[in-house]
Amino acid sequence: MKIAFVGKGGSGKTTLSSLFIRHLAAARVPVIAVDADINQHLATALGMDEAEAAALPALGARLPLVKDYLRGTNPRIASAETMIKTTPPGEGSRLLRIVEDNPVYAACARPVPVEGETVHLMATGPFTESDLGVACYHSKVGAVELCLNHLVDGREEYVVVDMTAGSDSFASGMFTRFDLTFLVAEPTRKGIAVYRQYKDYARDYGIALKVVGNKVQGPDDAAFLADEVGEDLLLTVGDSAWVRAMEKGRPHRFDLLEADTRQALKELHAAADETYEQRDWERYTRQMVHFHLKNAESWANAKTGADLAAQVDPAFVLAEPVGAPQLT
Repeated sequence: MKIAFVGKGGSGKTTLSSLFIRHLAAARVPVIAVDADINQHLATALGMDEAEAAALPALGARLPLVKDYLRGTNPRIASAETMIKTTPPGEGSRLLRIVEDNPVYAACARPVPVEGETVHLMATGPFTESDLGVACYHSKVGAVELCLNHLVDGREEYVVVDMTAGSDSFASGMFTRFDLTFLVAEPTRKGIAVYRQYKDYARDYGIALKVVGNKVQGPDDAAFLADEVGEDLLLTVGDSAWVRAMEKGRPHRFDLLEADTRQALKELHAAADETYEQRDWERYTRQMVHFHLKNAESWANAKTGADLAAQVDPAFVLAEPVGAPQLT
């Protein structure tokens, strides 16, 4: 299952995505965690210290390796240089699975011990001083989009992506790559404005969107969100002493997390699981192709000097594998 956490900066999406990842790990569910935010905080939220987090390999810097591996023997892709972030898989492409060994994970993922299990964490990498004036953050996130385009996953295996804040999440087709998007919203006018913006963007693409109200102080806050968000509001979360301790770098055992927050995480898990029945691989593939053709026409054909529409394999539909190899 592909799950995204989105929201405005400071809404608490990284905190909630890390709690959800911890919940999945504690439930012995295989998880790949991806920090796709320009501000890289997911690693420390999962228990890494600052030095360990800084040493994570930058997925965006390993884009040539990612492209070369994923294109495999696909005859429609002449070279890794002609692959762009939206390039869809076809016959001969290599596909990724949640639980396997492959060169992409070896180069870009690092094991993180979480609640007695191993979560594999990938990070796009921060926006550095050398990028100023010559690059945009979407070029780094493109590696995540390519991986999602080539990922086939089952019901009880998860990739959880902490997305970049605000409307930047819609700067490419990556927002259509998820089974369910959790929008973390505070009970404020700004929080509601972000929700409405996301809702407008998502409407035309059948995006499954649920709102998680965060920093809810009481019934008035909860009622405000319910009035403004309606049926999209899944649940609300209030203050947590456990979370405050974690954010100070002094986390308690996860089983000491407050009961109401533990229940909220169970509800997030149940909501994600329910979307499995609505999976439509043909629509998923069709949307992938749609954004690829859009990018090809608007900028990528000129940049690569190739007709990237020819990369589309009309007979290919991404589909869930019958079985998957195990990590060693």
